[in-house]
Amino acid sequence: MKLHAKVIDELVVRPGEPAGLHRRDTRAPSSRPWEDGASGAARELAESDLEEFRSELSSAQELLYASDRYALLVVVQALDAGGKDGTIKHVMSGVNPQGCSVASFKAPSAEELGHDFLWRCSKALPERGRIGIFNRSYYEDVLVTRVHPELVERLRLPEEAGSGEELWARRYDDINAFERHLHRNATRIVKIFLHVSKAEQRRRLLERLDDPSKHWKFSAADLVERAYFDDYERAYEAMLGATSTAWAPWYVVPADHKHLMRALVGALLVHTVRELDLRLPEPGAAELAAIDAARHALRSE
Repeated sequence: MKLHAKVIDELVVRPGEPAGLHRRDTRAPSSRPWEDGASGAARELAESDLEEFRSELSSAQELLYASDRYALLVVVQALDAGGKDGTIKHVMSGVNPQGCSVASFKAPSAEELGHDFLWRCSKALPERGRIGIFNRSYYEDVLVTRVHPELVERLRLPEEAGSGEELWARRYDDINAFERHLHRNATRIVKIFLHVSKAEQRRRLLERLDDPSKHWKFSAADLVERAYFDDYERAYEAMLGATSTAWAPWYVVPADHKHLMRALVGALLVHTVRELDLRLPEPGAAELAAIDAARHALRSE
């Protein structure tokens, strides 16, 4: 099945244009592929569609591996409690683990701080034939550090690196150039921002506090960062508009309803692989002869 072109067009951030986060619904696309995202019927339909997308993604991953021509990098960004972990778990559950890797990027280590901000992520890039998922990414270095400028001090950057808006503009340029390099070298990138409302984030954080089985998910830092919710939205607005490109577009996925969010992410990944128009490799004459010989040997046992 395919996600309607109108929905894809609504989710994408057009290159060179503002993301317009304040205008985007955090519950569902206006075209509403699953009607009202909060209804039971919508949940059932979205979960059914997600199962189909998972099956298609599993087949697409096998084709990606067999063709050995492209790699797929999936970048997932969100505010705290935005649904990153659950989305990765549910959408990728049907994919062969041998062809998929997930890298999570927390606060950088001392070693990582000693390198440029792209270094630690570049080491985790997927090879051809594989799907790589970044749970957070190098984008943290134009988000967290922008909201908390005191973190820039520990980078010990020289004066020519710039400061303030000049620093962020240069980093956007670096990211765009890095992703263009990856695209030119057969890594296709799909970047997803899970757009959750402040009210829904509050509900999920309270859920973690009220449910003993979810206490392990809670961190005191969550409340500290929640105080900067509006600052993070402004940082995301600036970043999305500056780094959504023709070769690596951003998709803003409504994240208040988890079932709908996951179905949309599954659909976007299937859409991206389909766009590659992959084919199974055709065996040459020598390979066909070897296949015939192997078949004959086995049947003669």
